[in-house]
Amino acid sequence: MNNAAGSPNKELYLRELTDKVIPFWEKNCTDREYGGYFNSLDRDGSVYDTEKFMWIQWRTVWMFSELYLKLRKNERWLEMAACGYEFLTRYGKDEQGRYYFALARDGSPSMAPYSVFSDCFAVMGAAAYYRACGREDARQEALSAFQSYLDREDRPKGEWTKELSGRKPMKNLGFYMMKANLAAVLEECLGDSSYRREMREAIDTVMNEFRHPEYGIVFENVGLDGNFDLSSMIGRQLNPGHAIEAMWFIMSAADRMGDRGLVERAADVVLAELKFGWDKEYGGIYYFMDVLGKPHVELQWNMKLWWVHCEALVATAMAYKLTGRQDFKEWFEKIHAWTWSRYPDPEYGEWFAYLDRFGNITHTLKGGKWKCFFHLPRMLLVCSQLLEG
Repeated sequence: MNNAAGSPNKELYLRELTDKVIPFWEKNCTDREYGGYFNSLDRDGSVYDTEKFMWIQWRTVWMFSELYLKLRKNERWLEMAACGYEFLTRYGKDEQGRYYFALARDGSPSMAPYSVFSDCFAVMGAAAYYRACGREDARQEALSAFQSYLDREDRPKGEWTKELSGRKPMKNLGFYMMKANLAAVLEECLGDSSYRREMREAIDTVMNEFRHPEYGIVFENVGLDGNFDLSSMIGRQLNPGHAIEAMWFIMSAADRMGDRGLVERAADVVLAELKFGWDKEYGGIYYFMDVLGKPHVELQWNMKLWWVHCEALVATAMAYKLTGRQDFKEWFEKIHAWTWSRYPDPEYGEWFAYLDRFGNITHTLKGGKWKCFFHLPRMLLVCSQLLEG
């Protein structure tokens, strides 16, 4: 355990973002020969693989655009966003307009477009880039990707799905929480409130179908009929970080819509998720859980991941600001202390991503197939804003 934790305040979060996290990615991520970004970065920033994953590349476009829009009009950040945007729009899609899951370094397709989340983050990246630079082609790219995302609702993995008729079809939380967030992003970046309907529909689905009325927490998968399946592993699966992230998306949207009741309902879910998902013996939030405490198929279920704790910091800070409830202030301070004493790397900057249940570092990478310039800088930026005044 390191001693990086200090008292939570705006300056601490902003300083970590501007002095430790942004410089790491500015220095190491840009592929100046082919375009796009190196994302598989070791502890010191050295590249250990050159494959480029679409959902991660687009997240990087979004993050540099967001920094330009909301932190400082730094032309370097806009240029770095453009580096990804040009590469992805040139090489990223198949003949049907779906974004591949991955490209080789030079832009050659390396993994089929089986993941709807490639399209998902194309919406976010292109929309934010449009707002930052005003290019009409970026606006059209965001709209095209959003339509592709919506078109895949009934079969997100398309022809690459593994499920056959013997498995009960289910809806996944990720699709609907991101649908709500994408509608909010489009409203903000395009200045168009016509996406409220999609946003409200997705929020209603999450709150009314994925939230279990007895347990008060959000499940990862529910039947197409909205029923919960407690007889299967997939039906009992919980991902507290996912649920907590979904709730701050919803709280933010509800605040903009002036729906105080929805703010309170989402805040209550955050509290329920933390009470259920917090490791009472060693601290931190579990990665996966089984609602009935049965054996879990995910071998990494009890690990403590950086992004889960980042989302919990955003959610508790936001819930405290919007509701004024003292229990959220206490949870924020508790999560802050646990997180900041373990994840930051005092030697090379940025944060470690993966800890075992006891809080020990298991991987030294700073970027990979699942970690990139997204959850951490977003958390630092949003929390620095929420901690103002």
